[in-house]
Amino acid sequence: MTAGADARERILVLNPGSTSTKLAVFEGGASVLEETLRHGREELAEFPTIMDQLEYRKGMVLGLLAERGIEVESLAAVVGRGGLMRPVASGTYAVNNAMLDDVRVGYLGQHASNLGAVLAHEIAGPAGLPSFVVDPVVVDEMNELARYSGVPEIERKSLVHALNVKATARRAARELGRPLDGINLVVAHLGGGISVVAMDRGRMTDVSSALSAGPFTPERAGTVPTLELVDMCFSGDFAQGEVRRKLVGGGGFVAYLGTNSAKEVEDRIVAGDERAAVVMDAMLYQVAKEIGAMAAVLKGNVDGVVMTGGLANAEYITSRLASYIDFIAPVIVVPGEDEMEALAEGCLRVLRGEEPALEYPGETEA
Repeated sequence: MTAGADARERILVLNPGSTSTKLAVFEGGASVLEETLRHGREELAEFPTIMDQLEYRKGMVLGLLAERGIEVESLAAVVGRGGLMRPVASGTYAVNNAMLDDVRVGYLGQHASNLGAVLAHEIAGPAGLPSFVVDPVVVDEMNELARYSGVPEIERKSLVHALNVKATARRAARELGRPLDGINLVVAHLGGGISVVAMDRGRMTDVSSALSAGPFTPERAGTVPTLELVDMCFSGDFAQGEVRRKLVGGGGFVAYLGTNSAKEVEDRIVAGDERAAVVMDAMLYQVAKEIGAMAAVLKGNVDGVVMTGGLANAEYITSRLASYIDFIAPVIVVPGEDEMEALAEGCLRVLRGEEPALEYPGETEA
């Protein structure tokens, strides 16, 4: 433990992904350990479901902590990435039985992030420590009008990069020198998935779903013409899984250029690949349209347009995108997505009493 560090602010952060588990220890808001535990696809193939990976991943986490001489009992709390649970308001949630039940069955689907709450609970519980999740992807603050799709059987849902969007918005507010609940922002998270969010005084009142709507991305199709999509589905040429793959995982750059790497696409552009340049510009054109739509939702009262996510590291991308939308409001670039820091910050706000730990709703409360 760092000399002089306060044990009451020592936090273990866990972020399970499809083939890795990111682990970090924060003391007083500063990272003192960061590791990525890699899981081979052949190893994971031995487990029938994501939840069956629990003991395997937990063993690796505890093994690394022991190797580094970190006792679980020395921690103040354990925080995990939130998964596909039932929709909730923004905040830091204490892991409870209702949450564990929902992520174990995959309330809104199966994803490695569902392990975040369970891992945190399994490691914290035996030591008598609290466990939390912060701003899961299912954070839902949408206004009523934003939920209408035009088809009564289909409601628009909030499924966005809420953890990074919220953390980035707080940083943008500090840069503007104003409280988050006193400003309006449009935040664009730019990565393998793209979320564009209208933030009305800190609340995500309208969003473009990172999975099924908005601009196309390096590997997702985003919004597509609906009648043509219906024709494709019923053409007999594609199975359901093939269509879903075209929309998520095999769309965007993957479909047009055969890669999901924006860096590779940028390198191709520099080398003179005109096709790559057109596809990149088409994606940024669509992102700009979505930002403009969210500015309209805020009635033009926008204090800043924020770009974040992995693609925001590329000056080529941010500068070309800014050329479309810098008339709306000052453009603030916060590159990358430091999910580990955002998780630690959310947990720390609760430990310091700056905000309460929220209770995840059970089935009868939802």
